[in-house]
Amino acid sequence: MRVQYISLILLHSFGMKKKLLDISKNISLERLKNDQQVVAFLVCLFIATVLWFLNALGKDYTTTISYPVKYVNPPGNHFLANEPVSKFDLKVEAHGFTLLRYKLSLSFSPIVLNLSAITRNEKTEAGVYSIPTENLLRRVSDQVSKEISITEIRPEYLTVVLDSLVSKKVPVTLHIKTDYKPQFYLREPVSAKPDSVKITGPATILDTIYSLKTKSRTFEKLDAPAEKYVEILHPERTTVSPEKVMVKIPVERFTEKELKLPVEIRNKPDNINIKLFPSEIKVSFLVGLSEFENITASSFKMYVDYQTIAKNQTEELEVKTGTQPSFIQMLKVSPATVEYLIETE
Repeated sequence: MRVQYISLILLHSFGMKKKLLDISKNISLERLKNDQQVVAFLVCLFIATVLWFLNALGKDYTTTISYPVKYVNPPGNHFLANEPVSKFDLKVEAHGFTLLRYKLSLSFSPIVLNLSAITRNEKTEAGVYSIPTENLLRRVSDQVSKEISITEIRPEYLTVVLDSLVSKKVPVTLHIKTDYKPQFYLREPVSAKPDSVKITGPATILDTIYSLKTKSRTFEKLDAPAEKYVEILHPERTTVSPEKVMVKIPVERFTEKELKLPVEIRNKPDNINIKLFPSEIKVSFLVGLSEFENITASSFKMYVDYQTIAKNQTEELEVKTGTQPSFIQMLKVSPATVEYLIETE
């Protein structure tokens, strides 16, 4: 049966093809030129078709047009927490010409819905608004052509979820790398101005944020102070103020300096005298030119610990640094250990 059915289809297709070939042979271009009746008939048919088409477009029709929707201006300190429908299906009535023009349009300007206005008189449950779209007919009609009458909007309800925004101040964490030319170092730590920013967003997001990082930046071969603005990274659906901070990199040339310092003895019993050999040590370090004259022996505290003798019975004591300026580099102590002599009373 299936083979017979296929055979019939092939025969039918072959017959149609043959008829079309016969018609094309009979109606040749040369015959059309010579047969004035055929030409007149075709012209009349074309004119009648155009007149019928124009007459049809002049009538009123009902159809459905899809329109994009844009949501703006959430009320107060709120934001749009869901994604409402992006298009309305509008059931419209209009002349055929108007509908044809709209059907042929590749895109429409979106219908703009003011969230503050459309939610003002609507009931809400935990920030969820279910707005009948029939209540939006007038707002939508004002934004669509006056030549079109809107009779219905689909979907029947528009669901809008609004959540409150909160703000808090959080510190900024710098995410930068620095590299310097020879003999250049930081005079003081790299800092950000301001060192904290205000972030605004949904409470559920801000509850987990305790600081914000800057974008990763690398500054190479620095040989002078630098100040650069760096953007702050923050989660989606949040805003920060300010959006950038100024990173201060206080770079300057360093030079070597040496000092002789006395060595203190800590945790020594009152009934014991200890003599150190040597009693003074030499320290060398790199210091910025701006602080070179300000740094003196009083800027340091070097000491040995008597408890080391009691615990380890060592013959030499390690010289330790108690206090030193924060802006020096590469501190070296010479000698690193000292001998001692205990005198008892």
